[in-house]
Amino acid sequence: MKQKSHGNHTLQVTYADLESFKVLPYDNSFSTFSRLRVAGRVKYQKPMMWLFTFGFLIAVTGTPVGATCPVEFSPSSVVVGYGDSFSTNCTSPSNVTLGMGWESQIDGIPFTEGVSFLTLKIDLVNLWDLSPMCFITGKDQEQCYKPLPIIVYKLPDSVSMSDISEGRPLIAGTTYKFQCHIIDVAPAKYLAVYWHAGHKIISTQTFSDTSPSPVNKTSEVSWKPDKDDNGALVWCEAKLNVMPTGASLPSTMSRTQRVSVLYAPTFDQPQNETLEETKRDVYLNCTAKGNPKPVFTWQFPRPVEPLEEQKTKNALTLDRFLQFPGTYICTASNSEGSAIKYFTIVKAPRNRTTFAAIVGSFSCLAAVLLIAGLFFVQPDGTFSLSKGNYLRGRPV
Repeated sequence: MKQKSHGNHTLQVTYADLESFKVLPYDNSFSTFSRLRVAGRVKYQKPMMWLFTFGFLIAVTGTPVGATCPVEFSPSSVVVGYGDSFSTNCTSPSNVTLGMGWESQIDGIPFTEGVSFLTLKIDLVNLWDLSPMCFITGKDQEQCYKPLPIIVYKLPDSVSMSDISEGRPLIAGTTYKFQCHIIDVAPAKYLAVYWHAGHKIISTQTFSDTSPSPVNKTSEVSWKPDKDDNGALVWCEAKLNVMPTGASLPSTMSRTQRVSVLYAPTFDQPQNETLEETKRDVYLNCTAKGNPKPVFTWQFPRPVEPLEEQKTKNALTLDRFLQFPGTYICTASNSEGSAIKYFTIVKAPRNRTTFAAIVGSFSCLAAVLLIAGLFFVQPDGTFSLSKGNYLRGRPV
């Protein structure tokens, strides 16, 4: 029997049997896969320290085999909250497997002969870098392992947003910067922060932090509000995108803040208008929106003299007696700017159909008179309906 000591742990190797076997190493990163061929069997002085023996038996051959290990997990990956529990199965074809085991920092399972199905059950996940792996020994005496894809997560303790306006309104077209603070979240590389303004997402931010343990993160956004953002609710949302497709963890959101955005007036119907004189009332619509609320002024062509209260309205109604041809100018203004709209009233064109009818009527009348003249006008210029019986010098 030979003893190999490493720190406070001793591994006993007995040459009682001549059966060859291979041993997987153990280290926290699982970045090294080494093999050791020993004639005999392994016995531990401290049975519960079996996980550490892989780290003591290291003879590097440089042959990684985890990528082709014939094992499957069910479920295929694990997403578990810190402090929660989970279980997963490792399965390998029975016709190629002598036995298998689970290597894990918590609740690992030693090599078990004669099985091709082994369940790892962890009642309390209290490690952030938990890295279980299933290992098997095949009937060809080859050993291999496969790490279990696992994510240990923690939702944020809190999510808060800086004061957007600090009690003042925002100005449309001006760029502002805001911050969202996410406290104690893990793992940060799966964290996404969504910035909302009303019904739209104005920014999304992810992080490249590789630490598996909780960290504090800050998201900063640059935002240029416009007039449509006036009165909108703004907030930030922190979400861990770690779940398989079709599932999701609950989001954590900051409180909402309502923003007031100052902007210059804009007309509901911005295009200029050209109108014709009519016997009915004419409506001049100068309605506009703005923040602050706009005020209106009108300019009229001469000789129109409207009432004073009409000069400050957002719309005017002109009856037939006030419809003078010319340009009516409406100006909407506030502290952020002004907008102008022009209304042009023109004379209505003549009705050509009526004119043609009148001309036609006169033409017909002229033709009738001409024909009548040929039949009823006497040679001496007098008019008579009995032209055929007429004798000169004799009364009829």
